[in-house]
Amino acid sequence: MEGDGIKAILFDLDNTLIDTAGANRESIKKVDALLGTRFSQDEVHKICEVFKLKLLHEKYDPSGNVTIDDIRVKHWEEAMQETGTAEPHHDLAVECYYLWKNTRLQLLTIPGPVQAMLENLRGKHKLLLLTNGVAQTQREKIQAVHCEGLFHAVVVGGEHPEEKPALSIFRHCFGLLGVGPQDCVMVGDSLDTDILGGVSAGVRATVWINSNGRDLPPGASVRPDYTIESILELPIILSTLQ
Repeated sequence: MEGDGIKAILFDLDNTLIDTAGANRESIKKVDALLGTRFSQDEVHKICEVFKLKLLHEKYDPSGNVTIDDIRVKHWEEAMQETGTAEPHHDLAVECYYLWKNTRLQLLTIPGPVQAMLENLRGKHKLLLLTNGVAQTQREKIQAVHCEGLFHAVVVGGEHPEEKPALSIFRHCFGLLGVGPQDCVMVGDSLDTDILGGVSAGVRATVWINSNGRDLPPGASVRPDYTIESILELPIILSTLQ
């Protein structure tokens, strides 16, 4: 294998291989237009901002009696109520949620050059997709972008007792691929999950996708071995690893 002993590469999904943040923004615009037929633009802005905050701080227990779809419909309904529109808006909340969800899934894609890079790497290394998140949500994204065939294994955090950066899920990945941590590179956009998890698990190298030109936080407790602006730069990093 090429890459001077690198046998496997672990990839994050959201905002690493697919532009989830961009799809989110466009999906919110669709809902904004829908809500604009019922509320003032100021109210619409507040509703969408509250929904995004609820999504960011979302807690979901898959063992409960509600689905992630139910939870997110409720996010929209509560967001409307919290703007001062006291009357129930359940039907409109359902419409908002599925417009947001379906638009997002339609927009998600692995760009052609990235797919070509993965296909090339797959012939030289074992590739594993390691993504955090609710099982249903992440599986829907994976299905939408038709990417399972690009990887030797796919691991969704929501299907396991612990997610990144927990050591247990990294050990599970190593076991699936039949490799040790020093045989692997972890690639992702999150310092708190991808990079911290990779460092804690003892991988050969961590690669941080910093497409927005962010600075490392002052006094950051974890630092990536490599930082690149585009995932398409990854083969250059692989060629330098010893």
